[in-house]
Amino acid sequence: MAKLGIIGGSGLYNVPGLEHIDEHSIETPYGDPSSPIVMGAIEGLEIAFLARHGRGHVLNPSEVPYRANIMALKSLGVTHVLSLSAVGSLQEALQPRTAVLPDQIIDMTRQRDRTFFENGVVAHVGMADPFCRSLRDAVFPLAAGVAPAVNGGTYLCIEGPQFSTRAESQLYRSWNAQVIGMTAMPEARLAREAGLCYATVAMVTDYDVWHDTEEDVSVEVVQRVMADNVAAGRAIIRALAARGLPECHHGCRHALADAIITAPDAMSDEARSVVARLRTADRMD
Repeated sequence: MAKLGIIGGSGLYNVPGLEHIDEHSIETPYGDPSSPIVMGAIEGLEIAFLARHGRGHVLNPSEVPYRANIMALKSLGVTHVLSLSAVGSLQEALQPRTAVLPDQIIDMTRQRDRTFFENGVVAHVGMADPFCRSLRDAVFPLAAGVAPAVNGGTYLCIEGPQFSTRAESQLYRSWNAQVIGMTAMPEARLAREAGLCYATVAMVTDYDVWHDTEEDVSVEVVQRVMADNVAAGRAIIRALAARGLPECHHGCRHALADAIITAPDAMSDEARSVVARLRTADRMD
């Protein structure tokens, strides 16, 4: 049965109509997730909410336990993950309060754990299209119903926690990236390894630092539009619950089918356990 995972700020929990609220503390081979996972249902759809930066926003982007977060959602039976995040715009047309559903990522992070496969197991998962098109196409009209929205574009993911220099911002613009943020990677990589349909609603809060006439990005600038963006995020979640989760036609859940190279008898017991947990989707058909 399809189940939706939401990764974003803790304010997203307050969705009108959320029922049967419960809280789960999940242990994973990669430690604890960022926060306990809040479970509930809207329109009969089970939803698992996870605060990416922890309650009270205590984890910077490099400190987020991405592997634990994805593994925890997977262990709860989540099949689709919708990430909601604040981003800067790298294009004039993408004004603050615009919802962008990217279809590509440029990964500029440097110090994050990028894979579940280590310690004696090798897998090469395809990442040509890092976001699930089926989920993205389902969410786009819902986002367009509550905010200016764009379907497609490149998300430039930096390490942070500092914002970009002006030279960096101009360089990223020259690469034709649309938005800049700090959390899409390795989240998207890990979701693909876990066989989850993953999409991002990137809510624009600012113009980064490249714009000649607009205010430079700062915490104050970001927070100024965050309330509107959170309200839009809640509306999108509720609308997606009413619509129902789409069937995936792009192979997300079977990403591991031909990806693992290591022979089973060469894996450690720990590695075999991780592979078994990640390959649950292969056994569901």
